[in-house]
Order: sequence, then C-alpha cells, then structure tokens
Amino acid sequence: MALDTGGGYVASSNLQDLTDTSLPIFDVERVQLRFSNASNFVAAQVANNVLILALETGRILRIDLDSPNDIDDIDLPKKSSEVGLIRRMFLDPSASHLIITTTLGENYYLHSLSRQPKQLSRLKSTLKGTGIESIAWNLSLPTASTREILIGASDGTIYETYIEQSNEFYRREEKYVKAIYKIPYGPVTGIWVDQMDGRPDVRRILASSASRLFHFVGRVGRHGTEGSDSIFVRLFETEAPTVQEGSESSASGPSLLALSPDLPNTITMNDSTSEQVFAWLSGQGVFYGSLPNSPNIAVLGSKTFSNAKTFVRSKIVPSENASGRKRAKQDPIKTIALTQWHILAFVEGRIVAINRLNEDIVYDQVVLESDDDALCLLTDPKKNTFWLFSKSEIFEITATDEDRDVWKVMLKEQKFDAALHYARGSAQKDAVGTASGDYLISKGKFLEAAGVYGKSSKPFEHVCLTFIDHGEQDALRKYLLTKLSSYKKSSIMQRTMIASWLVEIFMTKLNTIDDTITTKAELSENTNTEESKDELAVIQTEFKDFVFKYKGDLDRKTTYEIISSHGREQELLSYATAINDYNYVLSYWVQRERWAESLDVLKKQTDPSIFYKYSSVLMNHVPAELVDILMRHPDLNPRNLIPALLNYTKDNSAPLNQNQAARYLLFCINQMNSTDAAIHNTLISIYASHPSASETALLNYLSAQSTHPPPSYDADFALRLCIQHSRVHSCVHIYSLMGQYASAVSLALKHNEIQLASEIADRPGDSNPALRKKLWLAVAKKVIGQQGTGSIKTAIEFLKRCELLHIEDLIPFFPDFVVIDDFKEEICAALESYSHHIDALKSEMDDSAATAESIKEDIKRLDKRYAIVEPGEGCRVCNLPLSSRQFFVFPSCQHGFHSDCLGRKVLEGSGLTTRGRIRELQTSIGRGGAGARRERDVKELDGLVGKECILCSDFAIKLIEEPFVTDSDNKDEWAV
Repeated sequence: MALDTGGGYVASSNLQDLTDTSLPIFDVERVQLRFSNASNFVAAQVANNVLILALETGRILRIDLDSPNDIDDIDLPKKSSEVGLIRRMFLDPSASHLIITTTLGENYYLHSLSRQPKQLSRLKSTLKGTGIESIAWNLSLPTASTREILIGASDGTIYETYIEQSNEFYRREEKYVKAIYKIPYGPVTGIWVDQMDGRPDVRRILASSASRLFHFVGRVGRHGTEGSDSIFVRLFETEAPTVQEGSESSASGPSLLALSPDLPNTITMNDSTSEQVFAWLSGQGVFYGSLPNSPNIAVLGSKTFSNAKTFVRSKIVPSENASGRKRAKQDPIKTIALTQWHILAFVEGRIVAINRLNEDIVYDQVVLESDDDALCLLTDPKKNTFWLFSKSEIFEITATDEDRDVWKVMLKEQKFDAALHYARGSAQKDAVGTASGDYLISKGKFLEAAGVYGKSSKPFEHVCLTFIDHGEQDALRKYLLTKLSSYKKSSIMQRTMIASWLVEIFMTKLNTIDDTITTKAELSENTNTEESKDELAVIQTEFKDFVFKYKGDLDRKTTYEIISSHGREQELLSYATAINDYNYVLSYWVQRERWAESLDVLKKQTDPSIFYKYSSVLMNHVPAELVDILMRHPDLNPRNLIPALLNYTKDNSAPLNQNQAARYLLFCINQMNSTDAAIHNTLISIYASHPSASETALLNYLSAQSTHPPPSYDADFALRLCIQHSRVHSCVHIYSLMGQYASAVSLALKHNEIQLASEIADRPGDSNPALRKKLWLAVAKKVIGQQGTGSIKTAIEFLKRCELLHIEDLIPFFPDFVVIDDFKEEICAALESYSHHIDALKSEMDDSAATAESIKEDIKRLDKRYAIVEPGEGCRVCNLPLSSRQFFVFPSCQHGFHSDCLGRKVLEGSGLTTRGRIRELQTSIGRGGAGARRERDVKELDGLVGKECILCSDFAIKLIEEPFVTDSDNKDEWAV
C-alpha cells in the first residue's frame, strides 16, 4: 500500500520505545456519590452526560453530570408491591426519553422535561406480560417524541411503536404498537437501526439473540401522517436477513449487542477506520466488526459478517483463587461495551480491555469480588464515557490516549497510510515512513518508495545506492528532490550538494530522452516519437520549477558549468532566467536576433545598466518597440542613451515624424521636463543633420524653447550645426534669440530671404529705433539692388513698411542711371512733408517767445506785491499777535503765521526727506556764524517753510485724515 508523504519524519529506534507509556490507556475510578444510598441499585442508564439510577425502593434518581448536585428524585405512580421492582431501563442517546420496565410487566415512559412517569398501557397489553429486552432508538434523536422505535421482547418478537408525551388524561402516549417480526431463537438481546448514507429510505437493522445475530437491510414504508402507521413492516416482510449463527451451547450464556460511541470532536479518523463498529456477546465470546456503507445493499450483510472477527473467552487469562492458583473453570464474559478502539469486557469481577485491531489485552484490573455484584457496563455514546455499575457502587472507566498504539498495529498489517494518520510525533512518523519505504522497494515500487524515503531518516547513502544499483534514476531524482525539501535553510552545504547533483541528473535525463527521440526517428520514419516528446516537455517543466524553487541553493558558476558541459542551451536559459541573470538571457536572444524575446526580457528589467548596454543593438532593429519600453522607465538617465540614439540616426533616413530617436528625446523634454543641454543638443543635431530640406520640426522646437527663456540648448552649438547644414531659417531664429539682429538680417539677405529679413528688422521695436532703422536700411539696400530700374516703385512700396525710412535715406542706394521720374512723387511728398514740418516748428517758436514775455511780466509784478497786516492781527496757529516776533504773510490769501509756528506745522506735515532737510538747516543756522553760507541756509529754510500756505494749499488737504480732537485737547470743551 502506498504512503501519503505529506508530513516529515526524523530518526527512530524501535517501535516499543516510540510508545508513550507514562499513563495506562484505561483506569477504573470509583465515583464518590453525593447522595445517601439507603438501598441497592437495580438498574442504571447513562447518555449525553445524564445518569439515571433505579433503586430497590422504586425510586429513580436523574443526575445531570454537568451539575451533579441537582438530582431529580422521581417515584413511579404505583408502589413496588403493585407493579413489581424495576427490572430494566432504556435511555435514548440524547437523554430525552426513558422507558422503564418492571418485574411484573409494567412499562412506563419518562420525558426529560417531566418528573412524572406515564404508564404505557397499550404497550403492556400488546406485549401481554413479556418483558422488554432491548430498544433501537430513532436515528434523528428527536426530543419531543421518540418517533418510530423498535422494541425487542423476551419472547423474540420485535415491535414498532411511536411514543409522544401527552398531558391529556385520556390520551395514551403510544400512538401505535405493532408486532412486525419474530426471532425464533429466544429473547431479542439487542437491536439497532442505522440509515444508509445518501439513501434516506434505506435502513439497516441488527438484532441479536443468545445464539444468532441477524442483519436486515432494505427500504422502509412511507405513510401520510407521521406516527399514523408502522414504517418497518415493509422491510421485514420483503427482506430476508443475513444470519450469523453461534453454537447451541451459547444460548444459555449472557448475550447483548453493543455499538461504538460517536466520534469526539477532537478525534479524526481516516476513511478505513471511521466506520461504526458492532460487537455481539455470546457464549462463544465476542463477535465484532465494522459496519460498512456499501452501495450494494444486497451483499451488505454477508460482507459485514465475513469481515468480522471473534474474540474467544479463552484468550482472557483465568482469575486466581484464594490460594493463588488459577481457576479450573472459567466464567463467561458477563457484559461488554465498545470504545473507539477497544472492547471493554467484565468477566470474573475484572475489567478487561481488548484492542479490537489485534486482540491484545491492554488492561486487566480486578474491580469487584464477584460477577454477581455487577449490574451493567454502559457507554455514553455522545460523551465517550464508560461506566460500571454494581448494586451499591459506580465506577468510571477513563481512557487516556486510547489510539496511542493504533499506528503500530496498522504498521504491522502494512496499512501504512492509516499508520501514518495515527502516528504521533516525528519519531513515530519516521518509523512508519521507513517501514513503508522498505515495503515499497520489496514490491518494486521505486518511485513511491523515493517519496517516502525522502521524508524518513534512513541513511542517505543507503537509499541512493539502492536506487543506483537498480538503475532507477527517476526514483533517485524524486528522492533527492524530497530530501532537499526536508533540509533546513541552515544546512547550506547539504542543500548545495544535493541541488547540484540534481542538476546533473536532470541534464542526463534530458539528453537521454533527446537521444531516444533521435534514435527512433533514424530507425524508422513511421516511428511515433510523441510519447518521448511529451516526456521531454514534462522533464523540462520539472527542471524549470526546480531551478526556480531552489535557485538559492545552487552555486551559479558550478551550475553554469554542469549545464554547459551537457550542451543544454535551453536549460541554461531557464536557469539564467530563474536567477535573474538577465545579461545572459538578453545576450542569448540578441545573438540569435530574436528581437521579440529580447524585448520581453527587457520589459521585466529595472536595472538601468541593462537598458544602457543593449539599447544600441535594439535601437537599430526594433526602435519603435524599444522606445515604447524606454518611455515606461522614467528612472533612466537619457544622457546614457544618447550614443544609441545617434548611432540609430546615422543610418536612418526615415521621415522625422517617424524618427524614434527624436520621439524619445521629445518625450524626455516635453513629458519628463528635461533641461539637460546634452538632450536638447542631441535633438537639434538630429533635426539639423536630417536629409530633409524642411526646417519645420527644428523651427517648431526652437520656437517652443523661446517661450521659456533661457533655452536649454547650447546656442553656439546649435548655430554651428545650423550653419553647417545650411538651416537658414533656424540660424536666423537663433541669431534673433541671441539679440544679434544685424547678423540675422545679414544672413537672411545673403540667402535672399527678404521677407525673413524684414521680420527680423522689426524685432528691436520702439526700444531701439536707431538699430531698427539700420536693419531696415540693410534690407532697403538689398531690395533696391534686386528690383532693377523698372521696379523702383515696387521697392518703394515695400520699404514703406518701416516708418523710420525716408526717401533721402534711400536715394544713395539707387543706381546712378535711375531717372528721377520713377520716384518723383515720393520726392515731392517728402519735400512737402518737410515744408509742413518747418511751418510747425516756426509756430512753436512763436508760441515759446510769447510765453517768455508773459513770464517776464509776471516776475516784474511779483516785485510790487504786498500784504496789509492789521494792528493786533494774530498768528493763525497760536493766535498771538504777529508783530510780537518774526512772521510770514501770504499775499494771495492774507494768512499770517509766526515763523516758528509755521515751521513746526510744516515739519509735522512734511515727508521724511523734507523734514530731515529742515532739521539740518535749523541746526546749521542755530550754530551761529555769518557769511554767505548762513544766508544761503536761511534762504533755503525760508523757501521750505514759506513755500505755501498751510491753510490753503495741498498741505491742508492732507490734514483731512487728522482727528478734530487730539490727545492734547480738552475733551470737555467738545461736550454737547
């Protein structure tokens, strides 16, 4: 059997050492009762953590083990003397329904929500005094009612009933009771019902007597209303049972049917061990097996019984008597219970645990002195707890790591998948893996063994030599791959050696397949090589995955040497791609002129040096695609790509709008806002050197640059290129941007570009009319020289575009033989214009002379102006008499001020410069002295102070922002 190698293993010693023996699997513990026990127990049941005890007195104790202090004390409706002692109790797995039967044939029903048992009168009348021996509860485990259940009676009859609790006095609990089958061999000691997976109308029934076990399987009937009629009648009427017979001598011994409990949530079982298990106790021993869910129900019974085994009583060691000798006569097993992996048997006062996989006895402990003291051995199917009840005591049988030895049993039976599933810890898993690998090798399954060995601790060299000796290179490759994945990252040397060996094995395998394909093709043209080609593709894919996953464990130099020695170029490429050696990959594709593949590799790069290295060759062959890639990498330095762009341009004569070098440079300038002069100069070089005669692209670029001065290109370099390649318009544009208008006009005129020259001549504008006139004179000279005698008027009309040119400026440029009649009108117009201009000047001179005479008269009148100061007239500032000290009077308005008052006011209202000057003059005059300087200072100070009246002039208008009431004024004077 193959082993699933999902987990890892480490070294192991032997199987016995790998078992945890710190605690026994089973242990029996006496339960401390929390209630007074005045009478003996006569019956007991446990399910869903609810314990129910029946006492000799007829009392029933219901105990919730989650709250053991809360005990429901329940009495039967009648005294024991009337109905007899309680003989048996039956509790469903959910602990919702309890059926009680007494020694006098009375039957009662007790619901979990009630404390009052209800008599089942219809059941009593139907059974006619026979006792209930077993009950098969409904699979759905309903809580409101029992729904359809089967009852096994002591006379061998199987009844079907439906019990529902009712609070109405006249209503019976049983909806119906119907006898549906009779076993002819004594009481029905056990009965159980199961539903087949995926088939809700199919039931399987196990029923046991003392000497026979019956297996029924078939469809059940359907009815209109639930509880209205039997559903099992059809099954028993139409289906014949499969019968497992025991010996006739076993009919007198104990007999019962036990089922394994539900799986706990913490336990996971594999498919082969997840089936429920049954056990039938008879006089021969215990007949047990699994209950498979086969789709073929016709053979299900025979399959179930044929795969079952019998544990005979004689395998249990006899008990010792008081003298220490073993008993000569062995008592039969009194009762049994099933756990997940063991059979618990109560025999001769002992609890014996038998591993049902190999029938080893794993526990044997004396609990009671005699079998007669035992009532029953029970299993809680929901909680996986196990209980032994005697007449006066309760024992709990606890299981610790019950499945600890399952892996060993599975391993011995060579069920390696199951053994691995139940193995715990790396040591146990390793033991399973090693044993599984050895088994697979013995069966010749080398590939499967390789996967198993790779996870085990079997010596590396032994495994490798085994595969090499058998010539199993594929198995060796799989083993090494598995082993490599199991090593830790810290095991650098081991990982590197194994990885390098794997590269060698891969190359050998690939060469072998290639040789096979070639040989088949040479032997016969009709030979089908598709299978070998498919295998080759698989191995190549596997190698790619290998190098990608373990590239960190491969030494680059060693790996290149191994692959190169086998001449495997494609694998070299795969390895280089895996380790991101894009220099090699790109070089490989470029050398083979595989440009599409080269570009695919380049698209994935982020290292700028890769772009710089391969841009030249790619630019010459796939320029548009390369530029598309370059434009997606703004982190590149375009300066480093200039050699590739120039090399591309040198031999490229495509139109400029298709020039990919220019396209990339424009992207750098317009989108990346590059101001690098080298980029701009390169673009100018491409434009200027292009064989096309058109200068549109170059002029558009130069015009765009002129909008954001200063330009980013080298003007001198651009000018030299344009001159070298006769790009006249571009040269003129550059001269113009440099402010060299004379050179621009001269160059334009040199190439007969009259219109261009005239446009440049207007560039200086009104800021420099002299230069503008000079430029236009140069244009005029060229125009007049080109026009000839017959076109003088045309030249004159052209030159009228500049208002600075006059006829007298142009006459020197005309040839000597020109007849004056050709521009007589212009000369006359010029003379007339001069005449008008002279007249205007004369008129202006007359007006100026009249103005001068008027000013002289005003000056004379100023000498005779005066002002009258009345006696007692006060200063307009301090209101004191003017005559008290030096004062100023303004004749035009007759306002008078003391000199110091006027000076103070002027000083306060003047600007910073005037104020500073007044203070300087006051200081200079205050120092004393005499002479011309003092007179000059006094005169200047009087001029500043007495310049204008402070009440009538602009000075007064400035005071509008001053408040009427200042801080120095008495505010009370302004009170209303």
